[in-house]
Amino acid sequence: MRVNVVTLFPDFFRGPLGLSIPARAAAAGLVTYNLVQLRDFTHDRHQTVDDLPYGGGAGMVMKPEPFWEAVQSLAPEGEELPSGPIVLMSARGRRFTHADAVRFSLQPQITFLCGHYKDVDHRVAEGLATEELSLGDFIVSGGEIPALAAIDATVRLLPGAISDHESASTDSHYDGLLSAPSYTRPAVYRGREVPGILLSGDHARIAAWRREQAERLTRERRPDLWEAPEHS
Repeated sequence: MRVNVVTLFPDFFRGPLGLSIPARAAAAGLVTYNLVQLRDFTHDRHQTVDDLPYGGGAGMVMKPEPFWEAVQSLAPEGEELPSGPIVLMSARGRRFTHADAVRFSLQPQITFLCGHYKDVDHRVAEGLATEELSLGDFIVSGGEIPALAAIDATVRLLPGAISDHESASTDSHYDGLLSAPSYTRPAVYRGREVPGILLSGDHARIAAWRREQAERLTRERRPDLWEAPEHS
Protein backbone atom coordinates (compact mmCIF):
# COMPACT_ATOMS: atom_id res chain seq x y z
CA MET A 1 0.00 0.00 0.00
CA ARG A 2 1.07 3.57 -0.68
CA VAL A 3 -0.24 6.27 1.66
CA ASN A 4 0.01 9.86 0.42
CA VAL A 5 -0.57 12.74 2.82
CA VAL A 6 -0.95 16.31 1.55
CA THR A 7 -0.30 18.65 4.45
CA LEU A 8 1.25 21.90 5.63
CA PHE A 9 3.02 19.95 8.38
CA PRO A 10 4.83 16.85 7.09
CA ASP A 11 6.92 16.74 10.26
CA PHE A 12 3.75 16.07 12.25
CA PHE A 13 3.63 12.59 10.72
CA ARG A 14 7.28 11.57 10.73
CA GLY A 15 7.47 10.78 14.43
CA PRO A 16 4.27 8.73 14.79
CA LEU A 17 4.72 6.88 11.50
CA GLY A 18 8.25 5.99 12.58
CA LEU A 19 7.01 4.17 15.69
CA SER A 20 5.21 0.94 16.61
CA ILE A 21 2.95 -0.81 14.09
CA PRO A 22 3.09 1.88 11.34
CA ALA A 23 6.90 1.71 11.40
CA ARG A 24 7.02 -2.09 11.48
CA ALA A 25 4.59 -2.29 8.56
CA ALA A 26 6.81 0.06 6.54
CA ALA A 27 9.97 -1.86 7.46
CA ALA A 28 8.29 -5.07 6.31
CA GLY A 29 7.45 -3.50 2.94
CA LEU A 30 3.71 -3.54 3.56
CA VAL A 31 3.28 0.22 3.22
CA THR A 32 5.14 3.33 2.07
CA TYR A 33 4.37 6.82 3.36
CA ASN A 34 4.64 9.78 1.03
CA LEU A 35 4.39 13.15 2.79
CA VAL A 36 3.64 16.03 0.43
CA GLN A 37 4.28 19.64 1.48
CA LEU A 38 1.32 21.70 0.26
CA ARG A 39 3.37 24.90 0.07
CA ASP A 40 5.51 23.33 -2.66
CA PHE A 41 2.53 23.82 -4.97
CA THR A 42 2.12 27.57 -4.53
CA HIS A 43 3.36 30.13 -7.04
CA ASP A 44 4.07 33.29 -5.08
CA ARG A 45 7.09 34.22 -2.99
CA HIS A 46 5.08 34.03 0.23
CA GLN A 47 3.89 30.48 -0.57
CA THR A 48 0.31 31.52 0.15
CA VAL A 49 -2.09 28.66 0.80
CA ASP A 50 -5.07 30.58 2.25
CA ASP A 51 -7.18 33.67 1.59
CA LEU A 52 -10.18 35.59 2.93
CA PRO A 53 -13.56 33.90 2.47
CA TYR A 54 -15.88 35.15 -0.23
CA GLY A 55 -18.94 36.69 1.39
CA GLY A 56 -16.97 37.86 4.41
CA GLY A 57 -16.72 36.32 7.84
CA ALA A 58 -14.04 35.31 10.28
CA GLY A 59 -11.11 33.02 9.56
CA MET A 60 -9.11 32.06 6.49
CA VAL A 61 -9.98 29.52 3.80
CA MET A 62 -7.41 27.26 2.17
CA LYS A 63 -7.11 27.84 -1.57
CA PRO A 64 -8.05 25.08 -4.04
CA GLU A 65 -5.07 25.38 -6.42
CA PRO A 66 -2.33 23.97 -4.16
CA PHE A 67 -4.42 20.95 -3.23
CA TRP A 68 -5.32 20.24 -6.82
CA GLU A 69 -1.76 20.55 -8.10
CA ALA A 70 -0.33 18.52 -5.19
CA VAL A 71 -2.70 15.63 -5.85
CA GLN A 72 -2.17 15.78 -9.60
CA SER A 73 1.58 15.48 -9.01
CA LEU A 74 0.90 12.03 -7.54
CA ALA A 75 -0.84 10.73 -10.66
CA PRO A 76 0.99 8.40 -13.06
CA GLU A 77 1.92 9.83 -16.45
CA GLY A 78 -1.14 10.26 -18.63
CA GLU A 79 -3.57 10.21 -15.72
CA GLU A 80 -5.38 13.17 -14.18
CA LEU A 81 -5.41 11.89 -10.58
CA PRO A 82 -3.82 9.08 -8.57
CA SER A 83 -5.72 5.84 -8.10
CA GLY A 84 -7.57 4.98 -4.92
CA PRO A 85 -9.58 7.06 -2.46
CA ILE A 86 -8.75 10.75 -2.06
CA VAL A 87 -9.94 11.61 1.43
CA LEU A 88 -10.46 15.10 2.81
CA MET A 89 -10.48 15.02 6.60
CA SER A 90 -13.18 17.50 7.56
CA ALA A 91 -15.52 18.26 10.47
CA ARG A 92 -18.47 18.19 8.07
CA GLY A 93 -17.59 14.75 6.76
CA ARG A 94 -19.21 11.43 7.54
CA ARG A 95 -17.77 9.78 10.64
CA PHE A 96 -14.80 7.48 10.00
CA THR A 97 -15.48 3.92 11.18
CA HIS A 98 -13.76 0.55 11.41
CA ALA A 99 -15.54 -0.40 8.18
CA ASP A 100 -13.75 2.47 6.43
CA ALA A 101 -10.41 1.25 7.79
CA VAL A 102 -11.15 -2.23 6.42
CA ARG A 103 -12.13 -0.78 3.05
CA PHE A 104 -9.01 1.38 2.88
CA SER A 105 -6.76 -1.54 3.84
CA LEU A 106 -7.79 -3.30 0.62
CA GLN A 107 -6.64 -0.41 -1.57
CA PRO A 108 -3.19 -0.25 -3.17
CA GLN A 109 -3.12 3.52 -2.66
CA ILE A 110 -4.90 6.16 -0.62
CA THR A 111 -4.41 9.92 -0.44
CA PHE A 112 -5.30 12.05 2.59
CA LEU A 113 -5.86 15.82 2.32
CA CYS A 114 -5.28 17.79 5.52
CA GLY A 115 -6.95 21.15 5.88
CA HIS A 116 -6.08 23.87 8.37
CA TYR A 117 -7.29 27.34 9.36
CA LYS A 118 -11.06 27.95 9.17
CA ASP A 119 -11.91 25.73 6.22
CA VAL A 120 -10.90 24.38 2.82
CA ASP A 121 -12.40 25.78 -0.37
CA HIS A 122 -15.44 23.58 -1.02
CA ARG A 123 -14.34 22.88 -4.58
CA VAL A 124 -11.65 20.61 -3.10
CA ALA A 125 -14.31 18.54 -1.31
CA GLU A 126 -16.69 18.66 -4.24
CA GLY A 127 -14.38 18.12 -7.18
CA LEU A 128 -11.08 16.64 -5.99
CA ALA A 129 -11.76 14.47 -2.95
CA THR A 130 -13.66 11.24 -3.45
CA GLU A 131 -14.96 11.40 0.12
CA GLU A 132 -15.01 13.62 3.18
CA LEU A 133 -14.49 12.02 6.60
CA SER A 134 -14.47 13.16 10.22
CA LEU A 135 -13.27 11.59 13.47
CA GLY A 136 -16.31 12.80 15.39
CA ASP A 137 -18.34 15.74 16.62
CA PHE A 138 -15.46 17.94 17.77
CA ILE A 139 -12.92 20.31 16.24
CA VAL A 140 -9.14 19.95 16.18
CA SER A 141 -6.59 22.39 14.76
CA GLY A 142 -6.28 20.70 11.39
CA GLY A 143 -6.70 17.54 9.38
CA GLU A 144 -3.40 16.05 10.52
CA ILE A 145 -4.66 14.39 13.71
CA PRO A 146 -7.69 12.78 12.00
CA ALA A 147 -5.55 11.67 9.04
CA LEU A 148 -2.97 10.10 11.34
CA ALA A 149 -5.71 8.23 13.22
CA ALA A 150 -7.21 6.94 9.97
CA ILE A 151 -3.78 5.86 8.68
CA ASP A 152 -2.99 3.96 11.87
CA ALA A 153 -6.41 2.28 11.91
CA THR A 154 -5.90 1.23 8.28
CA VAL A 155 -2.26 0.13 8.35
CA ARG A 156 -2.68 -2.14 11.39
CA LEU A 157 -5.18 -4.18 9.31
CA LEU A 158 -2.69 -4.95 6.55
CA PRO A 159 -1.86 -8.68 6.54
CA GLY A 160 1.37 -9.07 8.50
CA ALA A 161 1.27 -5.65 10.18
CA ILE A 162 0.20 -7.30 13.44
CA SER A 163 1.86 -10.63 14.13
CA ASP A 164 -1.10 -11.90 16.14
CA HIS A 165 -4.29 -11.57 14.08
CA GLU A 166 -6.36 -12.96 16.96
CA SER A 167 -5.42 -9.87 18.96
CA ALA A 168 -6.91 -7.61 16.29
CA SER A 169 -10.00 -9.79 15.93
CA THR A 170 -10.92 -9.18 19.57
CA ASP A 171 -10.56 -5.39 19.40
CA SER A 172 -13.53 -3.11 19.83
CA HIS A 173 -15.53 -2.61 16.61
CA TYR A 174 -14.00 -5.62 14.83
CA ASP A 175 -17.37 -7.43 14.98
CA GLY A 176 -19.53 -4.39 15.68
CA LEU A 177 -19.23 -4.62 19.48
CA LEU A 178 -17.06 -3.00 22.10
CA SER A 179 -14.45 -5.42 23.45
CA ALA A 180 -14.73 -7.18 26.80
CA PRO A 181 -12.57 -5.87 29.68
CA SER A 182 -8.97 -7.14 29.89
CA TYR A 183 -6.93 -8.05 32.97
CA THR A 184 -3.35 -9.15 33.67
CA ARG A 185 -1.15 -9.82 36.73
CA PRO A 186 -1.44 -9.27 39.64
CA ALA A 187 -4.68 -11.10 40.39
CA VAL A 188 -5.47 -8.59 43.14
CA TYR A 189 -4.44 -4.92 42.98
CA ARG A 190 -5.47 -2.29 45.52
CA GLY A 191 -8.35 -4.45 46.63
CA ARG A 192 -9.67 -5.01 43.11
CA GLU A 193 -9.75 -8.64 41.99
CA VAL A 194 -9.62 -10.14 38.54
CA PRO A 195 -12.96 -11.88 37.80
CA GLY A 196 -12.62 -15.45 38.97
CA ILE A 197 -13.83 -16.93 35.70
CA LEU A 198 -10.70 -15.64 33.94
CA LEU A 199 -8.58 -17.68 36.37
CA SER A 200 -10.66 -20.84 35.91
CA GLY A 201 -8.91 -22.26 32.84
CA ASP A 202 -12.33 -23.10 31.37
CA HIS A 203 -11.94 -21.61 27.90
CA ALA A 204 -15.55 -22.14 26.84
CA ARG A 205 -16.87 -20.33 29.91
CA ILE A 206 -14.27 -17.56 29.47
CA ALA A 207 -15.32 -17.07 25.83
CA ALA A 208 -18.98 -16.90 26.88
CA TRP A 209 -18.16 -14.40 29.64
CA ARG A 210 -16.23 -12.19 27.22
CA ARG A 211 -19.09 -12.23 24.75
CA GLU A 212 -21.58 -11.38 27.50
CA GLN A 213 -19.40 -8.51 28.71
CA ALA A 214 -18.92 -7.19 25.18
CA GLU A 215 -22.66 -7.17 24.61
CA ARG A 216 -23.36 -5.54 27.99
CA LEU A 217 -20.83 -2.74 27.46
CA THR A 218 -22.06 -2.11 23.93
CA ARG A 219 -25.69 -1.87 25.09
CA GLU A 220 -24.76 0.49 27.93
CA ARG A 221 -22.16 2.72 26.26
CA ARG A 222 -22.93 2.57 22.54
CA PRO A 223 -26.63 1.87 22.03
CA ASP A 224 -26.19 3.10 18.46
CA LEU A 225 -23.89 0.15 17.77
CA TRP A 226 -26.12 -2.28 19.64
CA GLU A 227 -29.15 -1.23 17.61
CA ALA A 228 -27.36 -1.86 14.31
CA PRO A 229 -29.06 -4.49 12.10
CA GLU A 230 -26.47 -7.21 12.81
CA HIS A 231 -27.33 -7.13 16.54
CA SER A 232 -31.12 -6.69 16.31
